[in-house]
Amino acid sequence: MPRILLLNGPNLNLLGTREPHIYGAETLDAIVQRATEYAQSLGIELRHVQSNHEGALIDALHAARAWADGIIINAGAYTHTSIALYDAIRAVGLPTIEVHLTNIYAREPFRHQSVIAPACVGHISGFGAHSYLLAVQAMAYLLQKPAEQV
Repeated sequence: MPRILLLNGPNLNLLGTREPHIYGAETLDAIVQRATEYAQSLGIELRHVQSNHEGALIDALHAARAWADGIIINAGAYTHTSIALYDAIRAVGLPTIEVHLTNIYAREPFRHQSVIAPACVGHISGFGAHSYLLAVQAMAYLLQKPAEQV
């Protein structure tokens, strides 16, 4: 059974109450539950980690080397600032999909740049909580393809 790490960064633990007009009213727990159920329906195990600390996110990426086949990451604000996360994604060497609830390119100019994007095989944003399900679907597709086609 393929295994995916779903990694969520800072402030995403506040979903449902944090600026619901931007991020929606659904909690992170509810989003993760839906993503987990969807992954299971595709024969995939999904494990979730959320942290507000950059080092903890990097530790989770490093640990994923031992068990995961792919990574889905919403790095939150670290998307725009963290060379360390970029380096960790590259070092781990697992296919990684960047995911966001909002369309980062339709927001404040400082959010238009993703420093982790070049380390990822794809990027999904702007579909609210459904972005996570799209990312699970995309990862399922990647994991069933022969490696030379990824």
